[in-house]
Amino acid sequence: MIAVITGDIINSRVDKNNNWLTEFKEMLNNKQIVKYFKINGWDIYRGDSFQIEAGYAQILELCFLIKAVIKHHKALDVRMAVGLGNKTFNAKKVTQSNGTAYVNSGECFEKLSGYTLGIKSTDEIFDKDLNLMLRLASKTIDFWKPSTAKVIKTALENPNWKQYEIQEHLNMKSQSSISEALKRAAYDELMQLSKNYKDKATKLCQAH
Repeated sequence: MIAVITGDIINSRVDKNNNWLTEFKEMLNNKQIVKYFKINGWDIYRGDSFQIEAGYAQILELCFLIKAVIKHHKALDVRMAVGLGNKTFNAKKVTQSNGTAYVNSGECFEKLSGYTLGIKSTDEIFDKDLNLMLRLASKTIDFWKPSTAKVIKTALENPNWKQYEIQEHLNMKSQSSISEALKRAAYDELMQLSKNYKDKATKLCQAH
């Protein structure tokens, strides 16, 4: 089972210098990120739309990371639809590949309607439960401020770092400011959500 993210940037025209695009590409090309999330390919098209194929296990963490990268830029946001399934046709470009993961991702994206994060698999009960959790999570992540998003981005890119290491990297005044930012962003709860998803998705994978 693989995961495919289909997404687009909200208010992309506000960033006339496309600073978000540079940072987004840097993240997707980071060898450590590629290895951790098992990114198998990605493509950016129509200027502000994208598709990413990755391993299913850490896909929610990858979505949270993308959210942090984009919301690091004021007034921008991102919509993402995760599709779980297989790949039956492997093309050079991710956007030309096919399989149930790609179909599910595309269908989920078309039905996001008012939400910025959704998921679709071959199991309706799985989808119903996870989408409710993601909608609740969106009540927090959709309102991350740039300063908070910067801390979350660093934490997700370096999952083994301690708070003082994040503080030193970002050159922030105190470790308490890192702790407060992580609490505002509901970082611990999001990691619990990601683990809960991973457990359910692994069972779903084994069942098929």
